[in-house]
Amino acid sequence: MVSEADNPEFRIALEAFNSQPFTGLIGASLTRFGAGVAAVEVPHRAELLQQHGFLHGGVIAYAIDNAITFAAGTVLGTSILTAGISIVYLRPAGSSITATATVLGATRRQAVVSCEVHSTNDQGKDVLVATGQGTATIIGR
Repeated sequence: MVSEADNPEFRIALEAFNSQPFTGLIGASLTRFGAGVAAVEVPHRAELLQQHGFLHGGVIAYAIDNAITFAAGTVLGTSILTAGISIVYLRPAGSSITATATVLGATRRQAVVSCEVHSTNDQGKDVLVATGQGTATIIGR
């Protein structure tokens, strides 16, 4: 079995992911990439919280956006951008989050992707904190 670290496509995606200055600012990690799926993890840090002590919704939106686009990149290639996303926040995220996106369908130029964001609640149980759906499209020719 090939690990993520041994996958050349994962290494290329990881390099692109880590080249984003905002990614470094919030300390996010690309933890999964391949076969229509990508996962982004964001740590729970004081600098990323809103006034009630939960991860800011903008941080969750970032994770959804990047997970969606990187999942789409597994089927469309690397020359893509997010064309649009919608987000539903279900409950506050009081700990680190993982956004896992899965391609629902794709054409030659675009992919539709769904995403679930999970966190851990006060009892240590995995909970769904947000969902998203988006479209990524190829840029250029």
